[in-house]
Amino acid sequence: MDKTTGSLAEAVSVLQDGMTVMIGGFGGSGAPVELLHAAVDHGAKDLTIIYNNAGNGRVGVAALIEAGLVRKLICSFPRSSDSSAFSSRWLEGKIELELVPQGTLAERIRAAGAGIPAFYTPTSYGTELAEGKPVAEFDGKPYVQERWLRADVALIKAEEADRHGNLTYRLAGRNFNPIMAMAADVTVAQARKIVPLGGIEPDHVITPGIFVDHVVEVPDAQQEEALIRAGATYP
Repeated sequence: MDKTTGSLAEAVSVLQDGMTVMIGGFGGSGAPVELLHAAVDHGAKDLTIIYNNAGNGRVGVAALIEAGLVRKLICSFPRSSDSSAFSSRWLEGKIELELVPQGTLAERIRAAGAGIPAFYTPTSYGTELAEGKPVAEFDGKPYVQERWLRADVALIKAEEADRHGNLTYRLAGRNFNPIMAMAADVTVAQARKIVPLGGIEPDHVITPGIFVDHVVEVPDAQQEEALIRAGATYP
């Protein structure tokens, strides 16, 4: 099945109001900037965003937030070098926040992809983040129950893809992208290069195409940090 898509606009046309959307990347590394800007243009609103942080500057996730399209953010680091887009809306009561420790965030996403609805972790025990959650004792230590995190759509960034949706990643760009691809009902990937079938060695595939629904080629992807240094805004 050919999963390639002709344009960014077509790739994000799966977005609908009220959806939960996972976004790959750790800071700017592996963040699908072009898909995010296409999502701003698309205009789906009341989104719940699952991301590592709250965005920086006026591009990427921050552009989505500033456009008023995000109802709730689930992340580990709501304060970054320039997270003013989120901070201003938070102070105005216009966005909700669910704070999740970094490792717990990753494991909640991974658990969803593996079909594990809940797990126990010692992280957050005895803090506000554990309030209202079940606690159990294992080998004399208390553990907090955490539920999986699933999404309607995942927007991710890959290095290479083939038309069946098999993906590779560049260096640290691998971060959250592979597990998010597994934890969403629909996965949309932008790739630097789409290669012919057989162009990716089987043992180099990180995300098998079974987890990917749409692929769009973005050969000259922008880097979030470079955009911020240049003072860029979107739109």
